[in-house]
Amino acid sequence: MRKWIALAAGTAMGLTAASAANAADELTLQLKWVTQAQFAGYYVAKDKGFYEEADLDVTINPGGPDIAPPQVIAGGGADVVIEWMPAALAAREKGVPLVNIAQPFQRSGMMLTCRKETGIETPEDFRGRTLGVWFFGNEFPFLSWMSQLGIPTEGGDDGVEVLKQGFNVDPLIQEQADCVSTMTYNEYWQVIDAGFSPDDLVVFNYTDQGVATLEDGIYVLEESLADEAMADKLARFVAASMRGWEYACENQQEAAEIVLENDATGAQTEEHQVRMTGEICKLIGDSDGTLDTAAAETTVDSLLAGGSDPVITARPEGAWTDAIMNKVKGM
Repeated sequence: MRKWIALAAGTAMGLTAASAANAADELTLQLKWVTQAQFAGYYVAKDKGFYEEADLDVTINPGGPDIAPPQVIAGGGADVVIEWMPAALAAREKGVPLVNIAQPFQRSGMMLTCRKETGIETPEDFRGRTLGVWFFGNEFPFLSWMSQLGIPTEGGDDGVEVLKQGFNVDPLIQEQADCVSTMTYNEYWQVIDAGFSPDDLVVFNYTDQGVATLEDGIYVLEESLADEAMADKLARFVAASMRGWEYACENQQEAAEIVLENDATGAQTEEHQVRMTGEICKLIGDSDGTLDTAAAETTVDSLLAGGSDPVITARPEGAWTDAIMNKVKGM
């Protein structure tokens, strides 16, 4: 990873020197969620000048509960988006031609966290329970999982009652739900910070359950790949972004501080962002941005196994490409 990123960095600096008289190429990145360490690599790449060295002027737009990245890019509000593959594939089937060009996250951080006192020990114990689920595209992995288990999501003794969960863990704390959606790097720690100990909880990690789907990939519209100038710009963006991730994971305290500097809301805390950076780096591992096509196919298989209401209805074609990563590696 370090070798080719260093080579890409050198190439990018050469490009910058050669085109010093020209304005940097503009690129707008739409994040999936609010400013936090989940996106530290991109903020670090901008703060440390990695994008500038790649002759790029990158604008980073934070997301939120009312922002759907596929809709933003379809409407021309971004050139690149960070999205989970289930939501990207669902959007593609509905007519938004998203394509995965790089995959920094190797593992899923998604979990279902339950209060142990409810007696839930296995997924079969979900029947008759109330489960908190995120929507806005985040519900797809859960719905696919329940379908594979044969558990209805319309309530009843044999099914589960789905509580449309806000982006917090209040339903678990207030005992409105037996389990809630959490991420390893965020909401799980909100539960711990609320006074629960790990022994008070039962956690079902989507990866361990064999239903994990790819998260936080880098997506563009198909038309961007057909434009050679844009493809070159995207390759420089991916290379600089992966440099950002490498730096962030090797300098987690500094990366968290950079994230905080970019948090216009002032809602984040240093302790939480440092901890989140460490957990995020576990999901990235030694990724160089290359998509594991086997993991992508597993994601597709999981989504197609949706019974009468699958997330997608047909195996996608052209939903990912190695064209940009090949350019990066050839720098």
